[in-house]
Amino acid sequence: MVALDLMACPSIPHAFETQAKHYGPKPFLWSKQDGAWQSLTWQETADLVQKAAKALQALGIEPGDRVMLVSESRPEWFIADMAIMTAGAISVPAYVTNTPADHQHVLNDSGARLVIVSSQALTERVMKAALSTRHQPRIISIEPPSLDQNPGLEIIRWQDALDIGGAFADHNFPALERSDTACLIYTSGTGGVPKGVMLSHGSLLHNVEGARILLESLGLKDEVFLSFLPLSHSYEHTAGLMFPMAIGAQIYFSEGVEKLADNMVEARPTIMTAVPRLYENMRARILKGVERAGGLKKAMFMKALELGIKTYEQPGSLSLIERLINAFLERLVRDKVRARFGGRLKALVSGGAPLNYDVGLFFTALGLRILQGYGQTESAPVISCNTPLRSKLHTVGPPMANTDVKIAEDGEILVRGELVMQGYWNHPEASADVLKNGWLHTGDIGQFDADGYLQITDRKKDIIVNSGGDNISPQRIEGLLSLEPEVSQAMVHGDKRPHLVALIVPDEDFAKSWAADNGVPFSMEALVEDTRFHKAVFAALDRVNRNLSNIEKVRRFLLVPEAFTVANEMMTPTLKIRRHMIRKLWGAKLESLYE
Repeated sequence: MVALDLMACPSIPHAFETQAKHYGPKPFLWSKQDGAWQSLTWQETADLVQKAAKALQALGIEPGDRVMLVSESRPEWFIADMAIMTAGAISVPAYVTNTPADHQHVLNDSGARLVIVSSQALTERVMKAALSTRHQPRIISIEPPSLDQNPGLEIIRWQDALDIGGAFADHNFPALERSDTACLIYTSGTGGVPKGVMLSHGSLLHNVEGARILLESLGLKDEVFLSFLPLSHSYEHTAGLMFPMAIGAQIYFSEGVEKLADNMVEARPTIMTAVPRLYENMRARILKGVERAGGLKKAMFMKALELGIKTYEQPGSLSLIERLINAFLERLVRDKVRARFGGRLKALVSGGAPLNYDVGLFFTALGLRILQGYGQTESAPVISCNTPLRSKLHTVGPPMANTDVKIAEDGEILVRGELVMQGYWNHPEASADVLKNGWLHTGDIGQFDADGYLQITDRKKDIIVNSGGDNISPQRIEGLLSLEPEVSQAMVHGDKRPHLVALIVPDEDFAKSWAADNGVPFSMEALVEDTRFHKAVFAALDRVNRNLSNIEKVRRFLLVPEAFTVANEMMTPTLKIRRHMIRKLWGAKLESLYE
């Protein structure tokens, strides 16, 4: 690895240029094309970044302008992101799952003057949004849509833009500083309206340097990453893109979740970053395979798991016979599990949402190092992470290098350092709520153990973080549900879970009317157990779900007869639901909806 002083780098593009000059003809970005992996070298990537950056300048993009980026993970994502920053503009990544309304909000809020978009389907969705924005942006389309008629937007082909950049001689890239804003990454707040988190070049470089120091005991030489998460996610943007770039690693872009298992075997990654949901799915798939195999294979696997758990939770407790059996199973079981991940994995890094202890223990027991970290978009995003030499699965590790973390009197985790965001774009009041005297107020409650490892114990803010790392505002969904005539009150549940479920109190007038129409006596206790009544309430859920994104949809629900009131302590005097009290009573049944 080239000795790159990340804390002395003035910007992300400077770091990339330095690495590109050093690694030149070596492969850098890999993608599947016509069934075979193809790579771009560092130099080829740098040339394309230069052309794309000059194209942006030729099209009138100036330092500080915002450029939205909508694309699945592919080499062009990195090239476009780096080109935007190289031109001195601000990159605005957007999720490919965004609806036209979501894109419209981001375009209006950020004031983006140009959008770089990949596929035909995504371009069509962006066009619908662009036609309704206050200032219609230009669009550069990597895969131009087939149009019978131009809708009135200026659409430029990606290759044409690169040709424009290649011929543009009158360019002078700005001298960037660490304090300049590099990107706006939109994240949902308690009100449900996404806000743009302003991250500087320095905040990203600070995070990348912290990750380098954290993982340096792994050797960090000739690393290979398999990028799976959306690059619009701050976690993957930093840990899966900027970090491998900064250490001279190769990046393989996964073909998607359905091909991930194959891609791991093909790319043979040495480091992989993912959210807990991926590890949950992998664990479930492995256990199903073991169950199908049965017999001796199942017995050996379960014994390897048992001894691996004992080794982690009770170090040095294995008897001589157990140690011999464990060594035998290392070859017959754990080596085969590692082979499914490519066979040379040094670490799995989990972030974006809390990792269930049992899931982490499962992989640890099978000989795969898994490191849980903690952070949020507002901190670029990593705040702390377990170390390779000592991982404590029930914690999120010690703070990253050059990062100050303290616990406030009320238990809230506060963070200070260059990693902290500059604020929310166009939201000074919201910024002031979380940035106080240089400290980021995370909204999470935690404590340090005797070794200085951080433990997250609760969440001060009412935001659901599902197992995929998506932030979801429950109040918005609850508000929509309670507007339906069949529903009186609702509480959405799904923290650390793959999808949302809900607790619903039926509307009493609707229930009485339904009972009369169906010839049954009115009793809320009886109705909530009636499958026909359940279907009637489902109609309300179905109507609400139609207008929600996939991550916001409520998949299953539980009907309860008792309303949330101040008297039963399930509501505050200001009529806000008390989630912890509701979960105390109904939590077990809500969890049973995932079975």
